[in-house]
Amino acid sequence: METRQWVLDSRPTGEPTADDFALETTELDDPDRGEGLVRTLYQSVDPYMRGRMRDAESYADPWAVGDPMRAGIVAEVVDSEHPDFAQGDVVQGERLYWAEHAVVDGDDLRSVNPDLAPVSTALGVLGMPGVTAYWGLLDVGEPTPGDTVVVSGAAGAVGSVVGQVAKLGGCEVIGIAGADEKTAWLTDDLGFDAAVNYETEDVRARLREETDGVDLYYDNVGGGVTDAVWELLNVRCRVVVCGQIAQYNATEVPTGPRKLAKLIETRGTVEGVLVRDYGPKQWGEAMRQLGSWIAEGKLDYRESVVEGFENAPDAFLGLFEGVNIGKQLVQVAEPKYADI
Repeated sequence: METRQWVLDSRPTGEPTADDFALETTELDDPDRGEGLVRTLYQSVDPYMRGRMRDAESYADPWAVGDPMRAGIVAEVVDSEHPDFAQGDVVQGERLYWAEHAVVDGDDLRSVNPDLAPVSTALGVLGMPGVTAYWGLLDVGEPTPGDTVVVSGAAGAVGSVVGQVAKLGGCEVIGIAGADEKTAWLTDDLGFDAAVNYETEDVRARLREETDGVDLYYDNVGGGVTDAVWELLNVRCRVVVCGQIAQYNATEVPTGPRKLAKLIETRGTVEGVLVRDYGPKQWGEAMRQLGSWIAEGKLDYRESVVEGFENAPDAFLGLFEGVNIGKQLVQVAEPKYADI
């Protein structure tokens, strides 16, 4: 059968544009033993994808020009040669394809239960972003009740979960985001103690007003926002580095790290978090706990959904303009076989 897929047409310099993507038609073979033909319902777009558009000198595992783009997807099974899946099952896979259909190894898929939550959440709060937030905060950040936790990119898919989980653990939480609508969501709906709009406010000055210093900083942004938080780190602080979206489109390597002397003063620790370090057991634990909090009304989430497969590049480019609140998704199709 024929399907459409997006490929990387050129390596961007600076911020990507629509010209860096190409929509192609390709022919798919029937699934072999252990494989399945799936039809994409929702596709994820994530900031990390910008790194994979770079060349091998600046990124360890780049996409090749002309190759299909990859993404997390939620799909329905159309045809299966894998014993664990049948037509109509809803499945989720990481780093599959920006494609309307794909033939994939069934071992790369996990089942999604439509009765637990909307299936789109398997790409957000009950998927990779939620697991990243859960273990990045609890395992790497190690918060304790009473800590002051600051989260940058707080209105995104990861940051919004980090802040709520920290609040559930008895922490004071301050979020940093780039629009009044986002900061209002953080305080009014998610229960953050305060929120700072970095576009219109002096981040350092606001944090000085709101806190006696920062015990735990969960960094999704980098750049000037992190520089502002860095000045307020407390003794024995922990910094979790999850993302650096402010620097992903840089055409030159930023100077730094510039402020490591602060770590001498604070005896602080800085550690990165990478979700692929956590295996199926930890993913299962995180999703069970996050799902329980959602069911109990203790954890909220939002999704920003762009409709239409042809609009996938626009959804991706919007990440760097800050248009999304919560998880950014592309709705590719309505189900034909799945009962959801």
